[in-house]
Amino acid sequence: MQPQPLIHPVILCGGSGTRLWPVSRQCHPKQFSRLLGEESLFQATARRLSGSGFAPPVIVTSADFRFTVRDQLAKVGVSPAAILLEPESRNTAPAVLAATLWLSRHIPEGLMLVAPSDHLMPEPDLFRDAARRAVPCAEEGGIVAFGIAPDRPETGYGYLELCGLLKNQTGDAAMPLGRFVEKPEAERAEAMIKSGRHLWNAGIFLFRSDVMLRSFRELAHEMVQPVAAAVDGARPDLDFIRLEPRAWSSAPGISIDYAIMERSAGLFAMPYHGGWSDLGGWAAIWGESPQDSNGVASSGDVTALGCRNSLLRSEDDGIALVGIGLEDIVAVAMPDAVLISRTSEAQRVKEAVALLKERQAAQATAFRRDHRPWGWFESLALGPRFQVKRIVVRPGAALSLQSHHHRSEHWIVVEGTARVTIGKKVQLISENQSVYIPLGEKHRLENPGRFPMVLIEVQTGAYLGEDDIIRYDDVYART
Repeated sequence: MQPQPLIHPVILCGGSGTRLWPVSRQCHPKQFSRLLGEESLFQATARRLSGSGFAPPVIVTSADFRFTVRDQLAKVGVSPAAILLEPESRNTAPAVLAATLWLSRHIPEGLMLVAPSDHLMPEPDLFRDAARRAVPCAEEGGIVAFGIAPDRPETGYGYLELCGLLKNQTGDAAMPLGRFVEKPEAERAEAMIKSGRHLWNAGIFLFRSDVMLRSFRELAHEMVQPVAAAVDGARPDLDFIRLEPRAWSSAPGISIDYAIMERSAGLFAMPYHGGWSDLGGWAAIWGESPQDSNGVASSGDVTALGCRNSLLRSEDDGIALVGIGLEDIVAVAMPDAVLISRTSEAQRVKEAVALLKERQAAQATAFRRDHRPWGWFESLALGPRFQVKRIVVRPGAALSLQSHHHRSEHWIVVEGTARVTIGKKVQLISENQSVYIPLGEKHRLENPGRFPMVLIEVQTGAYLGEDDIIRYDDVYART
């Protein structure tokens, strides 16, 4: 018996959804957040698509998330084959095509498993087994869509309609797929579940790279030239591959479902009988969270008195959330924003975020804590002509050599040791020591130690925005 060919995972993680605001925001969306457990959804996806039979993954993401992707993969011990950076979001079809073109240059008939990064699948071994059972069909040239065996008539998901009856067995092989069905009304959803011929569309696909390239040339030929040019013109940037922006911007923005899957013939569906959720809103988070006898799911510093069927989350150690007599409520408290909603109305959070954007509220898209490749910082106090920040620098990391037009800075080390460059002088600053950086002086901050270094920065000046930075040298290639 010949060994089964390697599966090459492609993980799509460029989205910036708002349905789980305020935890998920444009600068740090849900796939990178720890919503359930100690791992992010992206980390869980990367580990699920690894191990025996799986090659290192190809990641397609936004340039804004590149360091988050790299760091989160390192924390779970996954080394990627490549991290492709999209210059701008163009939906999933161009992302899939770019990954297919990149892989086909190395493995012309490689098996590709495309998956979103923000779904919950708590039984990874069960999914890996389903993926392996779908391999023979994909090896023979089929495009296999993975579908979730439904347990209720859900109106929030699209469906896959099978050509035959679902066997409801975990040992199922891939089955002929009749068509894709858009999100149905409740009555139709009930009828589809009773028919025994429908699966929820998980948005996960397995195929040979040459088969997918042929499908794009036949069904979405207008996309091939600009995406191929973006891949041809890609350039390395540290550990990443930046797609060429001008060509990429001319590619049509469309989903892989609409561009290819719904128009292809000879598709197959792989039934999956394990747990799954796209975690599309706070109601889904409540449903997947451990609950007490009253149906209350809590996280963080939470006290619940007489509450029922509610989700209560405090996302900060310094915030105590107390719920009294709540029923069917979602309450999420963060240092800079609080969400309170009836569970049935929680999907309207997208409307709330849109209103915040109209008001130009920073909370719509950004956190007080700003993650950078060297660590993170957060604003502790802000007033006219001053700002106080806490800065945490990872071991061995360094900020850029920089200067400012409009502010001077005082640095006080409170944990660890800092190597500080001011002008031509380099010095080590230990706990309880401080330095002053005059306006316009070149300076750099580094952590030479083995533990995180924590520093309090006091800025004074006429303008304190993050864009008042002139970079002269940067280990993260941001100059």
